[in-house]
Amino acid sequence: MLQSRDGLRTLSGRRVIIVGAGPGGLATALLLARAGVHVTLLEKDPAVGGRTKTIEAPGGYRFDIGPTFFLYPQILADIFESCGERLEDHIKLERLDPQYHLVFEEGGAIQATNDMERLEAEVARIAPDDAKNVRRFFSDNRVKLKFFKPVLEQAFHTLRSMASPAMIAALPHLHPGRSVDKDLRRYFADPRVRLAFAFQTKYLGMSPFRCPSLFTILSFLEYEHGVYHPVGGCGAVSEAMAGLARRMGVDMRLGTGVDRVLFEGKRACGVVCGTETISADAVVINGDFAKVIKDLVPQTHRPRWRDAKIEKARLSCSTFMLYLGLEGPVPASLGHHTILLSRDYARNIREITDGILPMQPSLYVQHAGFTDGGMAPPGHTSLYVLVPVPNLKAGIDWAATRESYRRLILDRLSVLGLGDIEARIRYERIVDPTEWRDDFFVHEGATFNLAHDLMQMLYFRPHNRFGPGLYLVGGGTHPGSGLPVIYEGARITARLLIEELSAGRVGAEAAGVPGTAPLAASGDAA
Repeated sequence: MLQSRDGLRTLSGRRVIIVGAGPGGLATALLLARAGVHVTLLEKDPAVGGRTKTIEAPGGYRFDIGPTFFLYPQILADIFESCGERLEDHIKLERLDPQYHLVFEEGGAIQATNDMERLEAEVARIAPDDAKNVRRFFSDNRVKLKFFKPVLEQAFHTLRSMASPAMIAALPHLHPGRSVDKDLRRYFADPRVRLAFAFQTKYLGMSPFRCPSLFTILSFLEYEHGVYHPVGGCGAVSEAMAGLARRMGVDMRLGTGVDRVLFEGKRACGVVCGTETISADAVVINGDFAKVIKDLVPQTHRPRWRDAKIEKARLSCSTFMLYLGLEGPVPASLGHHTILLSRDYARNIREITDGILPMQPSLYVQHAGFTDGGMAPPGHTSLYVLVPVPNLKAGIDWAATRESYRRLILDRLSVLGLGDIEARIRYERIVDPTEWRDDFFVHEGATFNLAHDLMQMLYFRPHNRFGPGLYLVGGGTHPGSGLPVIYEGARITARLLIEELSAGRVGAEAAGVPGTAPLAASGDAA
């Protein structure tokens, strides 16, 4: 085999199929192609990105479908660099300041900024004593991230990985008995200030009152490393990745659905797409785990994740979405990202967790045109409105509820100065939990995948190496949800697969495959 520029043997004779061109599938394709693997990327939709795509609606309005901002771009920059490219040559990322505007319905607001003096002043306006602890919170979470970053970068496909040196070093910082909110009480007495550093647990679809205290690092990451808007929308990132993948020789087939994974004995050896069978040395699945794994892989090939276990898994919440194209402007006070936190936030979250549709919900509004004029035609505005709601296990009749809930959300927008918009709506699309399930193939409409509780993380989350010749990547897989975390998961998946292809171990029994260490000089270290 040939030697690549970073010392790895290229794998030009090996073939891998990736099912799904979401962020994880695209990143994995880049990393495998860099190593010389022949990659066939199959995507059922006519466009790449999965939920990380930007659509143009009638009237020229543009909307991100799912993610609306970019955190910690260094991981993706490292992936591009390992492919001999610079991320900034492909994507323009605008760092936002303020990052978002938090509006507390019970009173007060915070313009979140990474300028420490300004942030302290913002906190001091509603809680002077809490402002004194802002820097201590950041200092402590800087240490926490230092210890957990190596944990989130390692594979957890064997039980002994739970006793890795990185894991042992991180354990003193885990505090399994603490939730995010409980951990924040060590710094902030005012519940509004705690929410300013805790609402980010919604990126995981979880409650800050239940989410493990580890995830205080989410708000720290935002403030330390920035919140970015990709010009053109988050779909521009997916398109840039796809363009680079094609130039690197990836065989990308859009509009091509996969019916099932093929197995030779216990080893995955290809896929069936309608009447076509495509063979490969390994298969990588990128999709909503609880949905796609049941559709593509028989239970006999997933003994640790049979249907009964998937049905019992704890799931994230769902979301009720409004994509609105408005004629005319919105108030100048509406920034790029605005979050309305309901008067009784604890009750709001408890209702979602208990399967009750909240009647005084919190909500998030993206006004991308505040930064990016290309997201709507001149004289018009594109608004993205997200409302956390229970997933479909709650049994809510969305056909009967949809219109009244839409009315309620439009009324709620008046709190943000958007009380006059209905007459100006020129385009509207609603996505409720049933459409997340039916149109976007999300299990039970749980938009943020499997919940990130301690018994569904690390070794206990679906493994990147799922079985002989079968790999996973995406938010339902280790290390979890969120774009930077999914990209990190792609690095883990690609690293395991490259190592096993290089050693000829792809067909080995899962129980016999030893744990792997990061490849030296591979460009995969964060």
